[in-house]
Amino acid sequence: MKSRLLAGLAAVVLAIIGAILVVSYAQGADARAVQGLDPVTVLVVKKAVPAGTSVEALKAFVASEDLPGKAVTKSALKNLDGIAEKVTAVELLPGEQLVAERLIAPEDLQAQGSVDIPEGLQEISFQLEPQRVVGGRIAPGDRVGIFINLKSGGIEAKPDKQTTQLSIHKVLVTAVQRAPLATPSPQPSADGSAPAAEDMSLPTGSLLLTVAVNDADATKIVYASEFTEFASLWLSKEPLNATESGEPGIMTKPEVYK
Repeated sequence: MKSRLLAGLAAVVLAIIGAILVVSYAQGADARAVQGLDPVTVLVVKKAVPAGTSVEALKAFVASEDLPGKAVTKSALKNLDGIAEKVTAVELLPGEQLVAERLIAPEDLQAQGSVDIPEGLQEISFQLEPQRVVGGRIAPGDRVGIFINLKSGGIEAKPDKQTTQLSIHKVLVTAVQRAPLATPSPQPSADGSAPAAEDMSLPTGSLLLTVAVNDADATKIVYASEFTEFASLWLSKEPLNATESGEPGIMTKPEVYK
C-alpha cells in the first residue's frame, strides 16, 4: 500500500515537472526563432498614437523589441535620443515599427493640415462619432465617400422602407477637429513601479469634419445632419483610385443578401 502511494506521488511530480518543461520550451520558442535571424532591437508601437503627439508623450506608447533583421525597416528607430522637439506626423498603430519619417517638426505638421479648396466648391462641417468616420482615421487631404441612411421616404414606391445609399463620392476632407489627447502626469503605483500607459487604442468623443463639396451635395449633408430623426451619415475612406461599380445603388433590406 505504501509503495503504491509513493509510486503515485512520484508520477504526479513527474507530470508536473513535464508540464513545466513543456511550457518553458514553448515560451522560449519565439525568442529562439528570433535569435536565429540576426535580431535587431527597434522601437515598436504598442498602443495607438494620435498625430501630433510629442516625442516626450510618445515614450509611453512604444517599447523596444527584438525583430528579425530582414524584417526591420532601414529607418526604424532604436531610441528617441536627440529628437525631443519633434511630433508624430500621422496616427501610429499598434505593431508598426517607429520609423524616422513618422516624426516631423511641429510647424511642418501645421503646414500639412492646410488643404487647397478646388475652385467652385464650398466647405461645410458636420459632427460624427469615430465609428462612423473609419474609426477616426481621417486626415485633411483624404477623400471620403458619404453614405446617407434614410429611415423612410428614400424610395417613392416604398416610402416606409429604410434605405442606404453611397450618395456622394470621393469628397475632399479639408479639416478634422477632435478633442485634444489628455496626457495626465503618470503617478507611481503603490509598489513604486511605473504605471502602465493609458490605453488609447479606441478613439473617444465626436469628430468635427469639414469637407469641400458643391452646393447640391452640401444640401444633402445638411439635411442628413440636421434631421437626425429621419437620416444619418456614415463615411468610408474612398481615394481617387477607388472603384465605383454603380452597385448596389439604393440598399434596402431585400438587397442585403443578394
